[in-house]
Parts: sequence; structure tokens; C-alpha cells
Amino acid sequence: MTYFNWAIRLVLALLVLGLLHYTLPQHDIVRITNTYEKRIDFGSNSWFWASGDSGNATAPVNRDVFFIETFQTNENPMIYRNEDTGWGWPPYFKFNTANLQARASDLIGTQDDGATQWAVIRHYGWRNEFLSIYPNATSVRPATGPDERIIPWFNGVLLILLAGAFWALRVRWVRFRSARIDPGARALAGSFHKYLGLAGHQAVAPNALIPPIRGVFH
Repeated sequence: MTYFNWAIRLVLALLVLGLLHYTLPQHDIVRITNTYEKRIDFGSNSWFWASGDSGNATAPVNRDVFFIETFQTNENPMIYRNEDTGWGWPPYFKFNTANLQARASDLIGTQDDGATQWAVIRHYGWRNEFLSIYPNATSVRPATGPDERIIPWFNGVLLILLAGAFWALRVRWVRFRSARIDPGARALAGSFHKYLGLAGHQAVAPNALIPPIRGVFH
């Protein structure tokens, strides 16, 4: 049962970490090479695209989507989609898709002195060629250079707050279980033993009758 409890904990932890990694903003330093619009037919990967009622889109099966083609500092290509999130999830409340596409187009090419124009794209989501999904750009701005250092202050503060909230809830759950659930479970186990006439035999540990799922949150 211990292995089962740890397996449940591991699965829950991976789900939470995956959700945070997909949802929290990330920053890439890239050089933009092209911007375009393409009609997308949605299928089983529609979970990874903005909902059809975001912005002005209403087509349930396909619609036009903005894209931004870039190359990262290591010369690997990266393509971003540019969609409104509207009032849905994740809560970026993005309604400026057209303006962002214009800013991205303005950063194509080189600077006035001939140097490569680098840009910082903030985004969320994943790029997966097999599933044909793309990260969604939420903002773009000129970068000071390919070595610009970006500190994710928002992510750090949010993760600290989430960790504090989780710890506070866990402490309260442990106290509640110790004060209410465990005594009741032991009393129930004792009554069960007495009812079956097990008083003269080797007693089974009362905690053994407490539902195993308890251990997942212990």
C-alpha cells in the first residue's frame, strides 16, 4: 500500500508541475524572420488552442490563426501562434492579437546600424511537432541583445505563494485528521472488534481500518 500511495503522490505532482509549466509565462530571446496568417483545422489537439469564442472567432471547426516564425539564439527554429485568450484559461486576458502581430512584423530584419534585431517573446504553452501545437505569444519587445538576462520574478513570487498555500492547507488537514478523523476511526475499529468477539484474540491495529487513501495526503 505504501508503493500505491507514493505512486498516487507522484502522479498528482507530475500533473500539477505539468499544468504550471504549460500555464506560467516564459521568455525566449529570438530573431523574428516572418509573420503570417494560416487557416487551422482543429482536431484532437484543440485542447491546446484558444477557444473558438475568444476575440472575434466563432467557427467551431477551423479559423485563421496568426503565427510568428523565429530562430532562437542557438539557431533552432521556433514558431509561435498568436491568439487571444479572452476571459478563459489561462487567465492572461489577451485581446491584442492584431497589435502584437504588428509589433512582431516591425521587428523583422536588422537594426538601423545593420546589427541583428533580437526580440523577447513572452509566451505560454508547448511546441510539439507530433501534436502540431505551438506556444501562444502574449507579448513581444526588442531585446538588448542575444545575451539579455531575464529574471522570471512573477513565476518566483507565484510559486512561493502557491507553496505557502499548500503548506498551510496541509497543516490544517493534518490537525483536522488528528483531532476528528483518527479518533473516530479508532473508536469505530474498537466497536467492530468487540462486535465480532475479537477481544480475546490478537487485535488488529485500529489504523488498519482507516481508508488507505488517507496515506496519500499524510
